[in-house]
Amino acid sequence: MTALVKQRSYAGAAAGWSLCLCAALVSAQEFPSRPLRLVVGFPPGGGADGAARAVAQKLTESLGQAVVVDNRSGAGGNVAAEIVAHAVADGHTLLVTSPGPVVINPALYSSLPYDPQKELAPVTLIAAGANVLTVHPAVQANNVQQLMALARSKPDTLNYASSGIGTIPHLSGELFRIAARLPVVHVAYKGAGAAVIDVMAGRADYILVSVPSVLTQIRAKRLRALAVTTLKRAAALPDLPTIDESGLPGYESIAWWGVMAPAAVPMSVVSTLNRTIVKSLNATETRERLATEGVEVAGTTPAQFGDFLKRETAKWAQVIKTAGIRID
Repeated sequence: MTALVKQRSYAGAAAGWSLCLCAALVSAQEFPSRPLRLVVGFPPGGGADGAARAVAQKLTESLGQAVVVDNRSGAGGNVAAEIVAHAVADGHTLLVTSPGPVVINPALYSSLPYDPQKELAPVTLIAAGANVLTVHPAVQANNVQQLMALARSKPDTLNYASSGIGTIPHLSGELFRIAARLPVVHVAYKGAGAAVIDVMAGRADYILVSVPSVLTQIRAKRLRALAVTTLKRAAALPDLPTIDESGLPGYESIAWWGVMAPAAVPMSVVSTLNRTIVKSLNATETRERLATEGVEVAGTTPAQFGDFLKRETAKWAQVIKTAGIRID
């Protein structure tokens, strides 16, 4: 390559980088310039969908643009995560996610069509809450110790339901099984709703699932709650002990939902999104709405959410490895 060709190549590259930088700066200055899309990887009515809709209205009011919730379910949330990872990085397309697509699936699948660590950036943790260990009323256990004793007295007889392979209810059940060394059987369902229905019908013995999924049934005494999975008691079930204080020190499983953006979104846009979303989460009506669903508002900084994601990724990767769980 001649010196002249090199100079032209470098000049062309510099011009290209300058154009990209200018486009990013213009995008950041004009943000938001059109309606925002909150992509949710699960059907309407679930935890991620509820979290998205809880903040969408307030975001519309604060940003002066419509905020649309777009449910794109499939492949355990991977479909939605791929859409956002490869979207135009201007902050108008965001992912509202639960743990699966961003901290669990990388260890569960041999390959993914996106890289959550390289192609998605944390914006904020919306809310977090406990999962709850719940049994069918006919199960002869009124607390965690009794359930563990029952399982050990009848090896491979008790079964626990989950909303599918690799979901938080499944991994919470595996963490419980491994920590307590229980000889129990896992039964996977297509969604939390079907799993809860079978526990209520007595076709499955117990489940560890988010509080919103079973709170109504617990209050109606169609299910019996034994403990919550967080290290502190849940506000929605204040009299219920934690698994940690019930004989398995350190046991913790968190149900959570957060917002992520394409990784190349300018930091000024991420900051605007974070500030606006956190403000919407602190609104009384948003807090009350999420509280009725058994979860608590979080509202972290991007850095705090990023650190949380790293801890969750390492934790569940170890559980998946120990349990030998694979999707493909």
